Amino acid sequence: MGNTPATAPGMPPDSAAHPPLRQVAGFFLKLGTIAFGGPAAHIAMMEDELVGRRKWIAAADFLDLLAVANLIPGPSSTELAIFIGYRLRGIRGLLLAGVCFILPAFLMVGAIAWAYQRYGALPAVAGLLYGIKPVVIAIVIQALWRLAKSAVKNRWLAALGIAALIACFVGANPALVLLAAGVVAATVYRLRAGAGTLPMLAVTMPATSAAATVSAFSAVTLPGIFLIFLKIGCIVFGSGYVLLAFLRAELVDGRHWLTESQLLDAVAVGQVTPGPVFTTATFIGYLLSGPWGAVVATLGIFAPAFLLVAIAGPLIPRLRRSKLAAAALDGLNVASLALMANVAWQLARAAIIGWPTAVIALVCAILLLRFKLNSIWFIAAGAGIGLAAHIR
Repeated sequence: MGNTPATAPGMPPDSAAHPPLRQVAGFFLKLGTIAFGGPAAHIAMMEDELVGRRKWIAAADFLDLLAVANLIPGPSSTELAIFIGYRLRGIRGLLLAGVCFILPAFLMVGAIAWAYQRYGALPAVAGLLYGIKPVVIAIVIQALWRLAKSAVKNRWLAALGIAALIACFVGANPALVLLAAGVVAATVYRLRAGAGTLPMLAVTMPATSAAATVSAFSAVTLPGIFLIFLKIGCIVFGSGYVLLAFLRAELVDGRHWLTESQLLDAVAVGQVTPGPVFTTATFIGYLLSGPWGAVVATLGIFAPAFLLVAIAGPLIPRLRRSKLAAAALDGLNVASLALMANVAWQLARAAIIGWPTAVIALVCAILLLRFKLNSIWFIAAGAGIGLAAHIR
């Protein structure tokens, strides 16, 4: 291993840097430890560090990976981390990036689940989040600005992105928004090339029908926990709120393994801890069957992400070399930014709850857009301000 580049099969050797595996592991461990704010913030931090600061991956490649990560089911920011690991160091990078990004959140959520089960309440985190949330909004705004400069190549793509954003605001399904943007962009390319309308855009989606027919389990068992979370990992698109709907149907209404209150607490823990929101599964697994329940639930919900990225990873450069597929990816890219902008708006409504948080968000956004500063220091400062405000 050492510093020898390891180009993944099917990947052009100059598509990205090839940092040592220890550096890949170090970055994603750090990210998993400090990445508060959900998928939009995770994506923004990856863009800031890997595209803007370390230059490990080009902005255009980052956007392609983001578009495909949004198109397949599962946790989009975790899949983006896995895609980047694959692009940097092949299969070993894929596994290392994903595991290192998930591991800190898994350990933190597991510890909180232990405390919750023992003491019957969640640790107080209101002060911490009060200061961190507006900083997250500023980080997302910075990433949107920088990514838009690469993704919005002409007025036509700008119009497509605005249409996708409107669709998101009125509640359209995120996967359908992405697919529609890809189809429209490819169709326009065909029309401009004089090839007529697009008869069919072959979009390969994973087969989830088998996972959707997981048998009901009347008693809590480790195989049952694993299969239920494997099913959810195969079919869930979107945010933690979409995940909440699936968890409620499976575990509260369907099997009565959890109460409504326990489920809401589990989702809250997944959202207030850094790293993937899908570590909600870790909390639930612990409540259902202790440490081993946490392990199998986490494995179940994240396993599809690793498998889907391993399948899709080698196809992305080939798609980009096809002019038709490249046009579709351009459409997916602007639609991905529309999804991210919609999430940022929803986060801002919850994060900016008074003039102090508005000032924090505004000052951080100005500094991040004007100067090339590391977002980690802003998160630390926000946490300190939030704790100080609540101690008074």
